[in-house]
Amino acid sequence: MSKGTVLVVTPVPKDLRDALAADWELRDHRRADDGGWPPVPGIRVALTTSMAGADAALMDALPDLKLIACQGAGLDRIDLAAAAARGIAVANTPDVVTEDTADFGIALIYATARNVVRADRFVRDGRWASERMVLSHRVAGKTVGIVGLGQIGSRLARKATGLEMTVLYTGPRAKPDAPYEYVAEIAELAARVDFLVMTCPGGPATEKLVDARVLAALGPTGILINIARGSVVDEPALIAALGNGTIAGAGLDVFASEPAFDPAFLTFDNVVLQPHYATLTVETRRAIIGLLRDAIAGVPGG
Repeated sequence: MSKGTVLVVTPVPKDLRDALAADWELRDHRRADDGGWPPVPGIRVALTTSMAGADAALMDALPDLKLIACQGAGLDRIDLAAAAARGIAVANTPDVVTEDTADFGIALIYATARNVVRADRFVRDGRWASERMVLSHRVAGKTVGIVGLGQIGSRLARKATGLEMTVLYTGPRAKPDAPYEYVAEIAELAARVDFLVMTCPGGPATEKLVDARVLAALGPTGILINIARGSVVDEPALIAALGNGTIAGAGLDVFASEPAFDPAFLTFDNVVLQPHYATLTVETRRAIIGLLRDAIAGVPGG
């Protein structure tokens, strides 16, 4: 019996390709030179990522599509209304990334406050024998402000509490069951915390949520941590704030453009830069691949 076909509409990691290729024929498909999607009848499953998404034009080009399998938690770049109108199911991998993304937020708090990366470069550059490292800051006893108390934000909050940090949060509305103080306005939250951690969804509602006003409120001892989406931060405003000392530093795992991020970030010693790395653990990759395999296997004739 011939294998079913999965249309791969964006580059995906090799481990995922290899796992799916054992049971399905993978066929790469890209936009035409004019930006449109060439039509492909007969395809029932398309594979994408949260960063690439899937627009209505792609769905129009795949008239027999039954499932969009998305590696990643975010759905803001998938036209969910168009998918629903066409009866196309969307499978993503949200829950499996919660633990590792929250872990990584804590890791960036330590990396920025305790100068972990900066100190590593200090040693490697041979400066230890003749210079003194700048002082770092203690994490215990500090206050963290979480923007978006969803699954990842809630998990990060519990971890931060275990590290003897005070937790405040903001979001569209207060959560009655949350054991943390709710602050309705993000600039007010920024003014009250040592670390402002972004764990909110991407999309139009949160685009450039962290702007010059919020960064000014965070202040010269505050640190921004972004493990959400690059779109939630006004990057030119952040670069200006880092350059003029408006904030103390930043830990960034996501950028407005990836992997071709703004090279201005490379000029700052007070920024920890990561390659969208929060969920790249053996455990999470295994779980993501398993979920996508199960979702694709559930499509008749896929």
